[in-house]
Amino acid sequence: MTATERPPATAPAPAAEGGEKANAFVGLSRVMLLGFLRDKGTLFFTLALPLMFLLLFGVLYKGGGTSHVKVAEIGQVKILDEARAHAEGSLDALEITTGLSEADALAKVRKGDLDGLVAEGPNGTLVLRFSQADQVKSATVQGIVNSLVDGANQAASNAPAKYTLDASKVEDDSTKPIQYLTPGLLAYAVAMGAVYGASFTLVTWRKKRVLRRLRLAPISAGTIVGARVLVSVLVALAQTGLFLMVARIDYFGLKLTGNWWLVLPLVVCATLAFMSIGLVTGSLAKTEESANGMNQLIILPMSFLGGAFIPLDFAPSWLQDVSRALPLRYLIVPAKSVLSQGGGLAEALPAMGILLGFTAVLCAVAWRFFNWDDA
Repeated sequence: MTATERPPATAPAPAAEGGEKANAFVGLSRVMLLGFLRDKGTLFFTLALPLMFLLLFGVLYKGGGTSHVKVAEIGQVKILDEARAHAEGSLDALEITTGLSEADALAKVRKGDLDGLVAEGPNGTLVLRFSQADQVKSATVQGIVNSLVDGANQAASNAPAKYTLDASKVEDDSTKPIQYLTPGLLAYAVAMGAVYGASFTLVTWRKKRVLRRLRLAPISAGTIVGARVLVSVLVALAQTGLFLMVARIDYFGLKLTGNWWLVLPLVVCATLAFMSIGLVTGSLAKTEESANGMNQLIILPMSFLGGAFIPLDFAPSWLQDVSRALPLRYLIVPAKSVLSQGGGLAEALPAMGILLGFTAVLCAVAWRFFNWDDA
């Protein structure tokens, strides 16, 4: 071997090479884990938000066996009276109202205030009129009344059937689930568009100093706000038109009632209320990411509690009271009434007033925290 020749490099031992790979793996894993733990947004959407839904559904369905159904007893119904006298357990799910005329009770069933009415017809016929607005309650009231009739007939052993059940729904055959799905999903879409539109516009314009330039420009604040309101309202009305157009396709079969047009002013008032939420989150948030987190934290629970996705019939009374403080409820309930249940101004006007009041309160809150720039 000459002086200029170098000895051949020895290959690293397999054990040393394996140790280096293991150290690199551990180091990378540690860095990634620390990055995950330091990212508050990722932590929230990965851990906190799913846990919130678990708690929400746990509260909604806590103790939720058979849902309570509201039924009107028209006059004297012997089967019901005897069942109550014997304290039959099957009546635990019934909330029986008395003293109503058949016409008044039928109107309440059509509007959804009652789930059914029971009357005694001629020749031992038990008349049941029920609403299919809630499929669970519809099945519950039919099952309970049918079991009462069967029990009364079985008690009269070795005798012909004493009672027969005449059950029918108050809705006509054209009524489909889409008439109850449309208002909730429309309200959710309008809320998403209005909240995110106002919030992201405010945050983005403040970060890019557009708000400061607009403040120095010969443009009034009213003009800026008015333009944002106009855009949000136009988007919401476009959403409404698209939803109704799709829902009325023969495949879905939405049937609109006479005062369906009242949903338009309802949507406008609701858009203003949802925009006010976006103005609050946009005033508080410093980045688009934090604004997105705030918006999701508000919209998703509000959608569930307001009845956009699931009914609140199984929820305890205090939780239903909480839902009455949310603006989404005051779009869903009257919209369902005017679109598919024959409702009118009596249902729409109070809801519009509540939505506008909600708008005024939250706009005042947003103004309190509003800044023209990040400084």
